[in-house]
Amino acid sequence: MIPSILPTYNRAPLTFVKGQGSWLFEEGGARYLDLGAGIAVNALGHAHPALVETLKTQGETLWHVSNLYRIPQQEDLADRLVDATFADTVFFTNSGTEACELAVKMARKHFFDAGQPERTDIITFSGSFHGRSSAGIAAAGSEKMTKGFAPLLPGFTHLEFGDHDALRAAITEYTAAILIEPVQGEGGIRPVPDQCLKGLRDLCDEHGILLIFDEVQCGMGRTGKLFAHEWAGVSPDIMMIAKGIGGGFPLGAVLATEEAASGMTAGTHGSTYGGNPLGCAVGAKVMEIIADAEFLAEVNRKAGLLRQKLEGLVAAHPDVFEGVRGSGLMLGLKCRATNSDVVAAGYAEHVLTVPAGDNVVRLLPPLTITDEEIGEAVDRLGRAAARVTGDAA
Repeated sequence: MIPSILPTYNRAPLTFVKGQGSWLFEEGGARYLDLGAGIAVNALGHAHPALVETLKTQGETLWHVSNLYRIPQQEDLADRLVDATFADTVFFTNSGTEACELAVKMARKHFFDAGQPERTDIITFSGSFHGRSSAGIAAAGSEKMTKGFAPLLPGFTHLEFGDHDALRAAITEYTAAILIEPVQGEGGIRPVPDQCLKGLRDLCDEHGILLIFDEVQCGMGRTGKLFAHEWAGVSPDIMMIAKGIGGGFPLGAVLATEEAASGMTAGTHGSTYGGNPLGCAVGAKVMEIIADAEFLAEVNRKAGLLRQKLEGLVAAHPDVFEGVRGSGLMLGLKCRATNSDVVAAGYAEHVLTVPAGDNVVRLLPPLTITDEEIGEAVDRLGRAAARVTGDAA
């Protein structure tokens, strides 16, 4: 008999009833060090006092009004995002999946209104993940994502990650945009080198097409910059964000230049809940905290400490781990053992990680993780590795 919750997840046998900082607690009091942060969602950890207070204050006044009216909290957050980024305008969604839908629509509408309706094709890359909507799975194109869901939304060209010659050859008079994650998350924590991001920007400018960055997972301070593409010194035309922007509250957005968004006029897109007062109030507080230069400097310092300790972990357990990769506090342990075995062994040591493609274990801790917790995390990962090889004491 099918359960009341649709069985689309292989859930771990863990049930958490409380979160505090970098820790999650089961009903019996057992605590787990959370290196997944809701898959890069709880950027400021669990129950951050400033976010709790913001949520309570806004919740006592106004939760939801329609986008038929002005929403001051939405305007405040939009202004903060515009001031801090390349963007001229913002549309708020509830998730990264919804942000992907709009990014695709925006790119195609841009060229339709520019008198080039034939430009509808969007180039994407192997290992990508852009959500689980019809557009998102069509963009990713992998069999795992698309099998059984035909017919797929047309208009996507899929290329191998890092194949520069194929990319240049794939651009035609029908190409509207290139869509890429500056750091692939689900694909196994694969950063796009800075020079490649610069090359993508130059290529789009050369051919008059749009560059779309998916920073749903790698954005909001995760790599030590507010957004990952900043390391390369380039800007997209359209950017999808979500996850960390709400600090745990469902919130996403599409950021765009005025030119890229020019086709999105009244009636071309909408959202019932997107940009509601409650979500935007929390998002503004998240922005206030994470966009601070001192906060980001601490993320970079802690990222260096974590990476150093992880390199030692890999050296100590060469039968389990092959190497460390990633950027900031978005790191991956490339495994020799099966990554799901490492994740499961972590459960036994009360440390939570997230599996990814390419046999990688993702480490996405709260950006507020302490030095002591970093040390404890690597110790627990070491004990987990010993369990995998049967060397546990």
